[in-house]
This record gives sequence, C-alpha cells and structure tokens, in this order.
Amino acid sequence: MELCKELGCTQLDPWSAHLSPPEAPEAVLRAGKNPKDSHRLLGDVDFAFIDYIGDHAKRIGLPFGTIAVDGAHIYEPAEDARQANRRRAYRWLDAAARLGAAQVRIDAGGPEDMPDDVFRVIADGYRDLIARARPLGTEILIENHWGPSVIPDNTIRILEAVPGLGLLYDTRNWRPDRKDEGRRRGVAYARATHIKTRRWDANGDEPDEDIPGAVRLLLEAGYNGAWGIESVPEDGDEIAGARKTIELIRRTLPATAP
Repeated sequence: MELCKELGCTQLDPWSAHLSPPEAPEAVLRAGKNPKDSHRLLGDVDFAFIDYIGDHAKRIGLPFGTIAVDGAHIYEPAEDARQANRRRAYRWLDAAARLGAAQVRIDAGGPEDMPDDVFRVIADGYRDLIARARPLGTEILIENHWGPSVIPDNTIRILEAVPGLGLLYDTRNWRPDRKDEGRRRGVAYARATHIKTRRWDANGDEPDEDIPGAVRLLLEAGYNGAWGIESVPEDGDEIAGARKTIELIRRTLPATAP
C-alpha cells in the first residue's frame, strides 16, 4: 500500500491473497498459478486482518477499488463444492463492504468449452452474487482469467445474460489464438482493467504485448475507470515492472485522458 501511494496510484486493487494473513511464500505462488485451488492454499477470510488492512489504507489515504478474489468461482461439478465456494464468495463480499471496495471479481469457473448446463449454473450464480452485492454498494465483475472466460464468445455470452455484471478486462488472459478478438470485443464491457506486463525492451516497451493498442481500444470505447497494473515480470522484479507499466500507460494516454 505504501508503494502504491509512492507510485501515485489513486486506488488499491488487491488480489485476495493480499488480504489474507501471511502464508508460506510457496503457497502464495502456487495459488497465483492455480487460482481454482487457491482456497486450499490460502487461509479463509479473516475479518480482524481485513480491518487491520482497512485501517492502514485509511491512514495513507487510498480507497479500495477492485478486489480480485480467487477460490470462490461459481462453477464446480459437485453441488457441495459449488455451495462452499458461494459461501466463500459471500464472505469476500462482506470483506469488500468493510473495506469500502467498489468492485469484486469472482471467476466463472468450469471447462473452457462451457456446455449449456455449465452456462446456466454460471449465469444463475452471478445473478445471485449481484443481488447479494447490490445492497452493499459493490459491483460484481467477471474476468477473462481461466476456464470458459478465456474464450471471448463465452465471456460475452455470460455478460449479455446477466444484467449488472461487468468485465475486469485483462489485456493478456484471452486464449492466445483469440486474444486480438477478445481485446476488441471485450472493451465494450470493461469496468476495470488489469494491464498485464511480463517483459521489457530497452525502450521501455512490452515487446510481447501491444499495451498501447489495448489502452487505445479502451479509450475509444469510452472506458474511464482505473488503469490497474498487474506486474508479473519474467525477471521477478515486480516493483520495477509496475513502474515501467505506469510509465508506458502515461506515454500512451492523451493529455486529456483521466
């Protein structure tokens, strides 16, 4: 949080692991690579720890924007597993309300091809979460993250079927052969962003990702939310990657952009 303040950030967009009591580093890394299993690798919601984090955020003067929650995805083949995830999602919504967070991302879950029966479970689950979150003043988001959501047709089908659901638009996470399509079609639904960077060249550009192109697509679609940074560099220096990502976005934005 102190680093975000130093970097000039206007809000905090944490991953749910950031809001859990510290775990073994290895478990956190495994959770990041295996989001559907993170509830087994990280602790449950600890409201005392949530309040501790919230108090510090108030002291430094940064509000909470989007919380990306892993391990509470909607679809699981077994009903008891779905209900356990739903209860976990409810607890994260309560945590978000305590922090005053504007948005919570919950994954869809399920297989990539998303058969109709899976789609119905996912759509009904998001409707339930939206009804639960609305009185709390929290918006529910899906992200192109894993499972069916890496396919643009699937993500847009879910968004169109569930009024009030928004998209956490990740610049990288579409299936590689559908990334350009996903970037183009997803911007119309974007309510938050993960500008994801992994590698840098001598000019301060991401050679494997057209970040300026994604930013311009979002602006052309009327996006006016926060520019969320997801720094996952190959060299492991996440702080340097975050700084470079912010610099790249600022070079791309016109002078009149928020």
